Amino acid sequence: MRHFRGPGLAAGIVMVLLSAAATAAPKTINLTAIDGYPPKSLWIRTFVEYFIPEVDRQLAAKGNYKIRWNQAWGGQIVKPRHVLEGLQKGLGDIGIVTSVFHHDKVPLQAVAYVTPFVTTDPALLARTIDELVEKFPAYRQAWARYNQVYLTNLAVLDTYQMFFKEPVKDLKGFAGKKVGSAGINLRYLQNTGAAGVPNSAVNYYNMIKTGTIDSSMLWAEGAITFKLVEVAPYMLKADIGTANSKAITMNADTWKRLPEEVRDVIRTAAIGYRDYTEKRVIELSKTAYGAFTKRGGKIIEMSADERKRWAATMPNVAKDWASDWEKKGLPAKAILGYYMDRMRAANQPILRHWDKE
Repeated sequence: MRHFRGPGLAAGIVMVLLSAAATAAPKTINLTAIDGYPPKSLWIRTFVEYFIPEVDRQLAAKGNYKIRWNQAWGGQIVKPRHVLEGLQKGLGDIGIVTSVFHHDKVPLQAVAYVTPFVTTDPALLARTIDELVEKFPAYRQAWARYNQVYLTNLAVLDTYQMFFKEPVKDLKGFAGKKVGSAGINLRYLQNTGAAGVPNSAVNYYNMIKTGTIDSSMLWAEGAITFKLVEVAPYMLKADIGTANSKAITMNADTWKRLPEEVRDVIRTAAIGYRDYTEKRVIELSKTAYGAFTKRGGKIIEMSADERKRWAATMPNVAKDWASDWEKKGLPAKAILGYYMDRMRAANQPILRHWDKE
């Protein structure tokens, strides 16, 4: 018996194969990632080096979805202080929020900022903040009010230092100086005779060059990346402490639209991104001080006694913070206690037990 194998049968087979291929093709999801800082910023570099490829890798392994990324850094969509609002309004789908700029909106993110001279371990800090987020629902609730889903946080600095145009070795040298920094940490300057000027790292170079400020509270790698060493070449190495200045969040409407499989991948990749960034921070901090001196900077060590004196001179910014937000219905006292207990358990070089006074 003869079997007919004409063009109709061949065309049918082709159509079936094409249909199967089309069915198997992963669905493309468009996501816009935003931050106002330039791409040279460490946290953006690690987002591009790790987070995006990791999300792509995990999704490719499953074969159902893929992301088409639109990367909008350096003010393309928002300035550094407006990422939170940009994500709230849907100008971006995922972003790196500099949470220290938004103490009035997400105050619980600031627990490390109100506890200076406690730890210089960014990896420990970032893990502890995420522990707090899981333990205290008020963290996620704060972001939800601004139409955002919290994913993780970053501590992008080993420790804050002081940078001056002229040599300063102790607190006496602070008198009359205008110091730029993120905001809430400017309270460290109370009782020193210095005046705090809130701003961001992208502006310190020009502000010092033009005389708007005399110095800045920054970290060594940041002083290299943002070229602060050229205008403020004297680092007073005071090891004030690290802080979690960044939060990775997603627009809540975008999040709701994502398939659960994609959400799971993003959650997992975010924690990996956190840990990858902290590893890079630690690596870079080891070389940043040498790079600072190679570029003409000079490092002046603040004495141990002077560091203790500075810590003792500050108002108890932690207790003030906890008391203020407790009155507004947030569990800030419990959060402060939990945080300090975790630091004590990790044997951190604590100069002042802020919660015990």
